[in-house]
Amino acid sequence: MKTKSNLRTAALVAGLLLIAWPALLAAQTKGSVEFSAHVAPAGGRPEPVRQLTFYLLRKSLAEVRMEAVQLEPTPDLEKFVDDLKVSPELKTWMKKHHSVQLVGDDFTKSLTPDDILNVHEFFDAYMARNEGFKDVGFPSPKFKEKDRESNPEKYEQQKQEYMAAIRRFIIAVPESVKGIDLNLNDINPSVRWEHLLSDHAQRVDSRTYELAEQRYLVAQADTDLEGHGSFAGVPPGTYWIGMIGIQAISGDVRLRWDLPVTVKPGETTRVALTNLNATTSYRAAQDSNH
Repeated sequence: MKTKSNLRTAALVAGLLLIAWPALLAAQTKGSVEFSAHVAPAGGRPEPVRQLTFYLLRKSLAEVRMEAVQLEPTPDLEKFVDDLKVSPELKTWMKKHHSVQLVGDDFTKSLTPDDILNVHEFFDAYMARNEGFKDVGFPSPKFKEKDRESNPEKYEQQKQEYMAAIRRFIIAVPESVKGIDLNLNDINPSVRWEHLLSDHAQRVDSRTYELAEQRYLVAQADTDLEGHGSFAGVPPGTYWIGMIGIQAISGDVRLRWDLPVTVKPGETTRVALTNLNATTSYRAAQDSNH
């Protein structure tokens, strides 16, 4: 009786295995990805992306970059400002505006009469810029230095009247602010700040590529002269196909991809990489200006 029972159990297990075997076999069967990459320049026809390396990753490059940012914190603007050798009022202005840029039309247009009157670096630059316009309506001071101690009330009243007159002039003649940034070049810290941000971006890029290659790389392939490439023997799952540290360039257009692809057991997934599904597309001329 026990032998018959064992035989029935064995037969049942064998039957279940026969039923489940195709599914188990399919789950273990690897798939592949075939892709083509083409770039179309502005107003032109698509061209193949030749002999460039593409990567298949288990995580999108955008997510890998977020992981890298956590490891490479962004420079602290407020700490940078605190270390500058400028007036407390200018530091307060920089923190309020989240900017250390003291040159350019956008900067001068952003200045209010209060900014110019209350931040002595701005005031000195404004006065130096308008020194030669006293004969065409620019206010002249009536207070005298000798009154500072001998008649402080008179001194203070006339000084306040002078400042009020300058305020009115700024409002009436806003173009008088234009060009004062030329007198701020020596204290403008924006170049140092941009260098810090540039160095940080390079560190984030390096860490992103390092993480992608060391933790998330599944396969890599070079495109041929027709822009075709493939990844073979890929386990089933969702991946991202893209480029690390390079761009595909055609004319004035630059592209890179970070495109999700799904690999099914025993099947070939075909992907066409074009301008339409790229993550970055911009003019080379624009890039060179930033």
